[in-house]
Amino acid sequence: MSRKRDDDSNTNCAVEASLGVIGGRWKGVVLYWLLKGTHRFGELRKRLPNCSQRMLTLQLRELEEDGLVKRTVYAQVPPRVEYELTAFGRSLEPVLIGLRDWGEKYKRRLQRAG
Repeated sequence: MSRKRDDDSNTNCAVEASLGVIGGRWKGVVLYWLLKGTHRFGELRKRLPNCSQRMLTLQLRELEEDGLVKRTVYAQVPPRVEYELTAFGRSLEPVLIGLRDWGEKYKRRLQRAG
């Protein structure tokens, strides 16, 4: 039996459950950009130049499976796919803004130390 990303049954730690869903190198960044509105796949790729297409696809799939992101496919040629936050995904806004603010402070600290 495989563990779900949000499985904290061994530790009963809600932080572990949260990070199991939004943790990783790219999910938080994807969620942050989607806070600003709907994005097409290509737009997200441009905002995450160090993330491979395959990895971005996997991360978006997991975020969709976990109910944080909604994927809309439009039947046209060429196909158009858009991603947006669900209401549940949008509930992460204060967490993501907090992470952004902390990251800015951390980067300034590193600059002063260097």
